[in-house]
This record gives sequence, C-alpha cells and structure tokens, in this order.
Amino acid sequence: MSKATNLREMSGEQLSIELEATKRQLFDLRIKASTEKLDSPSQIRRMRRQIARIKTIIHQREQVAKTA
Repeated sequence: MSKATNLREMSGEQLSIELEATKRQLFDLRIKASTEKLDSPSQIRRMRRQIARIKTIIHQREQVAKTA
C-alpha cells in the first residue's frame, strides 16, 4: 500500500492502474470475507481508504487542470 505522498508522485495512468488493482483487491477481500474468516478484517477498511485516497488525488488533479 502507498501513502498519499507516494501516490502524488505517480502519473495519472499509474494512478488509474493502482485504483483498478486496489478495487480488485477489495472485491477479492469481500468475497473471501463472505466465504471464510479473514485473517485481518481491517484489511477491508484499509482498501476502502486507499481507494478514497487515489480518487481524491485524481479529483484534485482534475480540478487543477480545469482552473489552469
């Protein structure tokens, strides 16, 4: 997982790829949670927050591009 500072250094394309990968991991975790017990249930929360971080950075960049 990446911190926000590491995510900000990524290009837009890299962020999109990271977003899709994180969404896929969240999906897999949810399926695993419904079929068996997770080793660490907090992983789902961390994935959701990571997705929110990535989306926030993408949105901020769109806003900057719109005003520039």
